[in-house]
Amino acid sequence: MATYIIIALLAYAIGSINFSVIFSRKFAGFDVREKGSGNAGTTNMLRNVGKKAAAITLVCDILKGIVAILIAFILGKVIEGVDKALLVQIAALAVVVGHTFPIFFEFRGGKGVATSLGILICINWQIGLVCLVFALIIMAVTKMVSAGSVTAAILYPVLVICQVGKEYFIVDGNYIVFSILLALIVIFNHRTNIKRILSGTENKLSFKK
Repeated sequence: MATYIIIALLAYAIGSINFSVIFSRKFAGFDVREKGSGNAGTTNMLRNVGKKAAAITLVCDILKGIVAILIAFILGKVIEGVDKALLVQIAALAVVVGHTFPIFFEFRGGKGVATSLGILICINWQIGLVCLVFALIIMAVTKMVSAGSVTAAILYPVLVICQVGKEYFIVDGNYIVFSILLALIVIFNHRTNIKRILSGTENKLSFKK
């Protein structure tokens, strides 16, 4: 039990390192949460700080998910008697929760999309790639980052349920529940975006800028 608690706290702490706030203060002299949508994420960084800062933020947020999962992988190998898959699932959920509610930044964080992508790269890169491509297509068609993020989140548990190959995870009830929980966190974080999409007032991203 102690191992599961340790990985949950460690992953949460990793997720709580909010790079968009750090980089916006460093590059622009303000907290990105005070601008635009108020979200501490890549899209708001792009709109209010610039492409360079947004790109760095995106990479770092993806790395948060990767680092948390790799630590769980390592602990699962060196500590006997733990459920390796459960350890990784706990780390995945905790790092996204940390990104969303960062203890170091007044519990006001991002929406967890980039960090979730880092998680999928480690857990099952094939599913991660499909979700990424699907999200990019939706974003290109709708010009709404939120639409791509939400639809990819919905697609993830669907792909898990339909998955044929078995890699680190065995496709069982626990993994399906995990995929649904991860998707629900991302969807919940986009609840205001979903309302704006339905009302036709969601901000659109210009690819010409």
